Amino acid sequence: MKKINYLNNKDILAEIHKSKNTFNSYIDPEYHQFDIILLSIEKINIRTIATAKRNKAKRLGLQEYDTRKSQGEKLKLADCEKDYKKIKKTDVIFRIMTFDHIPEEKGRKKNPKTIADTKVKLNFPPFQHYKFNDDNELVVIGKSHWIGGMDNGYFSKDQGQATDKLATMWMKLCDRYATRGNVRGYTYNDEMKGQAILQLAQIGLQFDESKSNNPFA
Repeated sequence: MKKINYLNNKDILAEIHKSKNTFNSYIDPEYHQFDIILLSIEKINIRTIATAKRNKAKRLGLQEYDTRKSQGEKLKLADCEKDYKKIKKTDVIFRIMTFDHIPEEKGRKKNPKTIADTKVKLNFPPFQHYKFNDDNELVVIGKSHWIGGMDNGYFSKDQGQATDKLATMWMKLCDRYATRGNVRGYTYNDEMKGQAILQLAQIGLQFDESKSNNPFA
């Protein structure tokens, strides 16, 4: 039986994504998968649309490669390459990092320095998903920390949770660091592990994909 590596970037990123999605709402479940992350809707242009198409083509190619390989097929990654030029503009999804749909909480920080300091405290950076409709209009198709429709729904930050697999990854991560030479054998090792797991449970979803694709950074 193949040993499962719980601590690789690809799987951890996938579980963080799944966990975050339990806090979000989309008009179609398929719209959870974004093709590019931008800091504002004004950044959507010919260049970023092309980048989104390339990202989508690469992701679809990798998915097909992994699927066919798992079925025992002998093939090269090049056999599954997709032509990004064949991807329609209406088929790409933009994740826009924004606090527009997050309620204000005045006084939360005495001297607010960022817009986040003036809003309700969240477990991960908020965003909205956009795509072009058939009339070439950008429409909102998803919101983080949200329940219900895009126009008639409401803000919520308590409905989701980390997946069981991500929780297992956090525990494995703590176990790995607890066996390192500089801490192994400490009498309070178990207490340190317990505190680390608690901290990961509290802030483990704060990883910001718009700044890095390495959750260990």
